[in-house]
Amino acid sequence: MNNGTGDNSDQLIVALIVSGQKDLFRLLVRRYERAVYGMGLGFFRNAEDASDFVQEVFIKVYRNLSRFEKRSRFSTWLYKIAYNTAVNGVNRRKEFRSLAEWETAAAGDDGSLPENELIRNAAREAVLESMRELPERYRACIDLFFFYDLSYREIEEITGFPVNTIKSHVFRAKKLLREKLADIGGE
Repeated sequence: MNNGTGDNSDQLIVALIVSGQKDLFRLLVRRYERAVYGMGLGFFRNAEDASDFVQEVFIKVYRNLSRFEKRSRFSTWLYKIAYNTAVNGVNRRKEFRSLAEWETAAAGDDGSLPENELIRNAAREAVLESMRELPERYRACIDLFFFYDLSYREIEEITGFPVNTIKSHVFRAKKLLREKLADIGGE
């Protein structure tokens, strides 16, 4: 998720933490905690495991902060740690769930007409159901691209997939979603 903050401030905060101002780490946690939690929900499907995941990720980030080389954005480096931690955890346990599923499930009542809300909920469910049927690697690329607003290069750095593979996964996922949703719309 693009948090709207400049990466220069992240790099400055990291430099200050590494130089001894350890209490500034809380700023990075506050800035990225929600995005990491969302990724955790996507992978582990429950709040308790997602909270444990957030803690594990930020412990790893803190311990490795001096290794951040500023060749990429801090957020990319952090998401790579989070992604690898999640993939390793999911390989031991469960299946990936798209961030879109959690964000739409958490959406509250906006005061719209009941008929509009029913239509919106039906459309949301159709999209989520279609996303659940995508292969895990497609869902991961779609989430990182659309919901975390990351570039193909950043996704490559995070997942280890080559850029062309990521482009292909995003393209195929969008095509499969269009086909599945067209089928649903025709019913």
